[in-house]
Amino acid sequence: TDEEMAVAGSFGIKSLPTVVLFKDGRPVDGFMGAQPEGAIRAFLAKHMAPLEGQAEHVVDEPADLGLEDAIAQTQAAIEAEPEKHELKAELADLLIQAGELEDAEALLTALPDTAQIGEPAKRAQARLRFARIAAEAGSESELQAALHADAGDLQARHHLGALYLAAGQDKAALDQFMTILKTDRTFGDDLGRKALVDAFRVVTNAELVGDYRRKMSSLLF
Repeated sequence: TDEEMAVAGSFGIKSLPTVVLFKDGRPVDGFMGAQPEGAIRAFLAKHMAPLEGQAEHVVDEPADLGLEDAIAQTQAAIEAEPEKHELKAELADLLIQAGELEDAEALLTALPDTAQIGEPAKRAQARLRFARIAAEAGSESELQAALHADAGDLQARHHLGALYLAAGQDKAALDQFMTILKTDRTFGDDLGRKALVDAFRVVTNAELVGDYRRKMSSLLF
């Protein structure tokens, strides 16, 4: 990033490490921040065909095995290095994805101030905020009905974006937050921009994040 600043800028790289997965010369996925081995294996598995003779075994695995494995491996790593606070932040992030919000919040609250400002903790804090909003937002159909009745209902739009993000519908979520930014910069103390910045920490698709960073910059500057 120091030697190829233009390349780093084209991918919207703001923090290190940033990992981008290329396929046939094109970026197809990515993530920001240090990740445990289990999470990286799960990330790669999404883009790889099963090895010969393993198809039946893969089909029989529970869908969340990658997340469970990542949690277990991170817990083991913390036991081995209890003073490595970024691992605790990574565990909190994984627990949020597993729906264990209270345990995740307790982990984050207990982090020292120096770890609170690190990228793993910021990512987990952002994901927790979205998860809390999504848990209280109501159903997608209710929010869509509210927007159908009033397209300017930016609170409903923010809730819908959080719901989409929690469900892994990253582009749909970013579209909602971008609409808030376009409609009213003053709403919720610049909530559209703040939601986008938080979402950029959570979304792992580097190409998608880079695209929406450029869209946001064009509106702000």
